[in-house]
Amino acid sequence: MNIFEALRQSHEKQRELAEQLLHTSGDTPERRELFDRLKNELFAHAVGEDRYLYIPLMMTDSGLNISRHALAEHHKMDELLEQLTDTEFSNPGWLAIAKKLAETVHHHLQEEEHGFFQQAGKILDAKQKETLATQYLAEYQKYKKADKDSLTG
Repeated sequence: MNIFEALRQSHEKQRELAEQLLHTSGDTPERRELFDRLKNELFAHAVGEDRYLYIPLMMTDSGLNISRHALAEHHKMDELLEQLTDTEFSNPGWLAIAKKLAETVHHHLQEEEHGFFQQAGKILDAKQKETLATQYLAEYQKYKKADKDSLTG
C-alpha cells in the first residue's frame, strides 16, 4: 500500500461521517457520537498526514507551495471543529457550522485526490510512498485509539 491509498481509506470515513452528521438534529446521543467520531477521524488523519506527507513534501522545492495550501485547509477545519465544540448541540446555528465543515472537508478531499496526490506522486519515489504509508498508518492508529479529549484543547 502506498501513502495515497492509505489516506483515501480515511477520506471515505470522513465523507461518510460528515454526511451522516448533517442528518442529525438537536442535542441527541446520535449527533454527539457522530461528531466525536468525525472529530477523532479528522484529527487522527490530519496528524498522520501532516507528519508523513506534507512535512516530507515541504522539504522539496516543488512540494512547498502545494503543501502550504493543504495545511491552511487543515487549519480551517480545526477552527470549524472548535466552533462546533464550543456551540451547544441544540443551538440552531450548530447545523449551519456543521454544513460549513462538511463542505470544507469535501472540498479538501476532492482537491487532494484530484490534484495534490498527482503532484505529490511525481515528487516521491515508490519506496518513499510505501514507507510513508507504513508510518502514516501507525500514527493514524495511535491517535484513533487515544483519548480524544486529551488531544483537542
